[in-house]
Amino acid sequence: MTEPRTDPAGAAASNCRRLTGRTAVVTGAGSGIGLASARRLAAEGARVVCADVDGERGKAAAEETGGLYVETDVTDSDQVEALFRTAHETYGSVDIAFNNAGISPPDDDSILSTGIDAWQRVQQVNLTSVYLCCKHAIPYMQRQGRGSVINTASFVAVLGAATSQISYTASKGGVLAMSRELGVQFAREGIRVNAICPGPVNTPLLKELFAKDPERAQRRLVHVPPGRFAEPEEIAAAVAFLASDDASFVNATDFMVDGGISGAYVTPL
Repeated sequence: MTEPRTDPAGAAASNCRRLTGRTAVVTGAGSGIGLASARRLAAEGARVVCADVDGERGKAAAEETGGLYVETDVTDSDQVEALFRTAHETYGSVDIAFNNAGISPPDDDSILSTGIDAWQRVQQVNLTSVYLCCKHAIPYMQRQGRGSVINTASFVAVLGAATSQISYTASKGGVLAMSRELGVQFAREGIRVNAICPGPVNTPLLKELFAKDPERAQRRLVHVPPGRFAEPEEIAAAVAFLASDDASFVNATDFMVDGGISGAYVTPL
């Protein structure tokens, strides 16, 4: 694993207030990309609603960002509906929905060894949750006549990997396809829907996965042109862009933030 960057992309946010007065709902806000994004959105002026199933981490994220914590199981329709209702009742709008919560458990592996329980659990958390968040966020945006939905997909939605996590890969492909369709469907109502596709990111989830198998980590790292994994702040910077009016004509796209891995034939020596 490479050392974290000393100058994360989020450092520029202190001078950038593109999201002042807007309400952003972030799922999986307690750690990793979600936490970095909650920090970045708040730094750009947004009122942040931090959703997480982990109360301790979620509350800490909300306290740090000056926002609101709502404990949410993103696979439960009633809880997701309550999340967006609470955001609207508290702040008066739902302008940004960053539907980011996801899992990548070790029992999701090759199709030959992954059981149906592992398959369904990953699909529920990674794909069904995005369906539920979009279903409950978009009506608020329709009434406002504006909104930005950002769904976390992955570079594995556009590339095949021999180091397979079959349900994870399939779920992220589903997120990408659904985001594209929703972006087209609601474009004339002022709502943009994009799927952000990170490459491998230096998060607790990835560290835990690869700490158990350094050889597998190196096998993946060798394909990343910069020779390192992304930092969460670098993904958060892209989230903030997609949330802002700077991305007003970016819609229904797979927004790749992968260091060039999806465009590489061979990497530099």
